[in-house]
Amino acid sequence: MKIFGWKAAGRDDARPALSRSAWRSAGGSWASLGDWPSGYEAQVRDAYRRNPIAQRAVKLVAEGVASAPLTASDPALIDLLAARSGGQALTDTITAHLLLHGNAYVQLLTDAAGNPVELYALRPERVTVEPDARGWPVAYQYRVLDRVTRLIADDPDGRPQIVHLKTHDPLHDHYGLGALEAASGAVAIHNAATRWNKALLDNAARPSGALVYSPGDGSVLSRDQFDRLRSEMDTSFAGAGNAGRPMLLDGGLTWQSMSLSPADMDFVSLKAAAAREIAMAFGVPPMLLGLPGDATYANYREANRALWRLAILPMADLILTGLAQALRGWFPGATLAIDQNQVSALAEDRERLWAQIGAADFLTSNEKRALLGFAPLASTPPEPAPTEPAGASA
Repeated sequence: MKIFGWKAAGRDDARPALSRSAWRSAGGSWASLGDWPSGYEAQVRDAYRRNPIAQRAVKLVAEGVASAPLTASDPALIDLLAARSGGQALTDTITAHLLLHGNAYVQLLTDAAGNPVELYALRPERVTVEPDARGWPVAYQYRVLDRVTRLIADDPDGRPQIVHLKTHDPLHDHYGLGALEAASGAVAIHNAATRWNKALLDNAARPSGALVYSPGDGSVLSRDQFDRLRSEMDTSFAGAGNAGRPMLLDGGLTWQSMSLSPADMDFVSLKAAAAREIAMAFGVPPMLLGLPGDATYANYREANRALWRLAILPMADLILTGLAQALRGWFPGATLAIDQNQVSALAEDRERLWAQIGAADFLTSNEKRALLGFAPLASTPPEPAPTEPAGASA
């Protein structure tokens, strides 16, 4: 198999064999996760659609990668990444796929001449790797309901048609591991605490109480009386709309008021702990999500810098390096990277670096430029010495 358009003689034979099993469960999860969803689509619904912490964490990283200024060996590379395909923002979508699923598949669409004109990110849960006899991918199957499309990995010239980007999964040869799976337990706890608090609010923040039947002769309510009483309670007194409504009792019924202790009602700390675990899984400082930050983050500026250093830049490097390597079949020596000199969140770091290198008088100008990522200056011949006009010395 040709990877990214280059195939050395005998390289396939030198490669180690991989697992030929490209199977993975529907959600990308190998084991049951207990009481919370183990399938990818169910986890996305619970986390990204219903949990504000997980959704905001993913958006912070994805929007940071998508908005970062880029530098490239060819301006056409930046235009190719910036172009929308079917309304899809490429780098934003790829980042979300890697964070949630652990895999991103980018289809390179070409024109009649075979040149890439469009990049489209496929939904990763629909893609299955098709390995060869030695376990290396030769094609990808894209399944939508009962329709399966086979997409070859490389064209006859060895240039890739599908770019597979993935995070590291130590237990699988073909697929990456997303942060969503690690965060699913914390998401389930956070959502459960939200539902619990909602139920408490619906019941005036307490179990209203109990009806006690004490007629004095030791008799009990019949089944019909019990059902009728429960129905009347649900209809006339349950729910937030009936909060505070007076109750009229008869027939030996008395009302015993009940309430929860403050410790039982303290779900704020539980939700905060779960939210911090969600933020940690996606690599986002809790302070940026409106949560109390760790002592490590002295202020918002430090937290924002940590987000870029620990989450956005590594993710962007994975994506941009993979895409640039895939496009070298059309753009020889292609490179893509974030221009850190234009990232405002990193301005202090770059200012400190520039000052340190500028003060190093033992370095030449070109050596300093190389350390800062700039091309060397072209050497210029020394200026000729000025000549005196004829007869000036007379």
